[in-house]
Amino acid sequence: MKKIYFLLSFLIFGNTIFAQNTPPALSQIKLEDLKNDMKGLADANFKGRSAGTLDELKAAMWLGEKYRSIGLKPAGDDGTYFQYFTLWRNQISEQTKIELNDKKLNLWRDVAISQMANISLNSTITYLGNASEIDTNNLDVKGKIVAIEANPKGINLNVSLPTWRYSRYIFVKYGMPLIRRGAAAIIFVADETAENAWADANENYKRGNYDIDGGVNVNLTTTVPVLWVHQSAKKELQGNTASLKANIIVSKYPYPSVNIVGKIEGTDPTLKSEYLLYSGHTDAHGIRNVIKGDSICYGADDNGSVDVAMLSNARAFVKNPAKRSVLFVIHGAEERGLLGSRYYSVHPTVPLSSIVAVLNGDMIGRNHIDSATVLGSIPPHRNSLELVNMTLEANKEGPNFKLDSSWDDVKHIEGWYFRSDHLPYARLGIPSIMYTSLLHPDYHTPQDNIENINYPKLKKMADWMYRTGWKVANAKVRPATDKNFKLER
Repeated sequence: MKKIYFLLSFLIFGNTIFAQNTPPALSQIKLEDLKNDMKGLADANFKGRSAGTLDELKAAMWLGEKYRSIGLKPAGDDGTYFQYFTLWRNQISEQTKIELNDKKLNLWRDVAISQMANISLNSTITYLGNASEIDTNNLDVKGKIVAIEANPKGINLNVSLPTWRYSRYIFVKYGMPLIRRGAAAIIFVADETAENAWADANENYKRGNYDIDGGVNVNLTTTVPVLWVHQSAKKELQGNTASLKANIIVSKYPYPSVNIVGKIEGTDPTLKSEYLLYSGHTDAHGIRNVIKGDSICYGADDNGSVDVAMLSNARAFVKNPAKRSVLFVIHGAEERGLLGSRYYSVHPTVPLSSIVAVLNGDMIGRNHIDSATVLGSIPPHRNSLELVNMTLEANKEGPNFKLDSSWDDVKHIEGWYFRSDHLPYARLGIPSIMYTSLLHPDYHTPQDNIENINYPKLKKMADWMYRTGWKVANAKVRPATDKNFKLER
């Protein structure tokens, strides 16, 4: 009889505890809403939502209308849901002309420019040989145009998007020492790895670089151009008799982008002046090379998954507001270098000191249903132990994911902590974390589409973000920033 009484008491008490820890509007996060919102946002109509294009702006308007229909109040500029800002773009002009041994090279087909410079060149080329066989730190290259064969030796390509990153790795390892020693220009001869990466790498080179006012890329300061040629050009470069004539022209012009900002006012007379900030980003990668018969990078997981989770979280907070106010910011131009979050963190539409925490998400709709992680959970990336503890408690009370903290390690090759929209806020000392269900082979490809989303997984992630947000938005005291917080870079 005692055993039965104990069991009944445990069940009743346990259910009471569970009920106390369950946010009141959790039922507002619905699988059907997540699916319907994803179909709208990651549709072909928006052509991959590339930052600084009309497609990104159209998607932003769609999200703003969603805010309105859900019941969020405008919290952008001038009583709207929108905060517009200017992207400055540097891009190689099609007027650029390059000749090797007096033969015209077709831009992007015969020669690619991976580092821009407004410059005219007319000189012989010093051929250095294979990069793996020379010491680039002990060469006399001052004022010279140098050619060097790329080599992957010692470079870890067990990383996401290797075809996007290989040329950068080669440049850092072999090109930077040559620039420090005064090289006037660098020509890399593609190896097999670079040849296989040529088309993907070119798509990035063609786009140039972007920044906002005050950023390092606004005014082009690079004076050393870096070119890539195919393996077939190697014979012409050997012997130190080849010549390069080049007139490289960089165009600079502005683009608009936009943050979408809405809020739900808190219920506590005092705490409603403080804000919990949910963070995502609108843009994906637009239209690129054809992969498996498609060229639109739909960005369903990256980052449509977070955007639709935020919409579901908003529905929950509208249904049952918290003591603190809740701010929903879907940033523009994240893929161009966290530009929207960098802009908002400098030009917030609420007092910066009133933002108590940032819950950012990046890719939360793929992989095994029981796996996920949160970045910013271990030092030096952790900037608020109290926020992390709330997040971990919310996980145990709800989805109970198996968390892979290795992604927060400073030695992790992806360095993902530095590649999402929580970063500008964390640098300002605002408690900040990032939810993710981790990378997958469809990352930044047309196969990141609505058909490949794991919707039950996405709902669990949305639940987790809401459970955490409910804790933060109702805590008696805002989560504290760790003393002596300092990132490794």
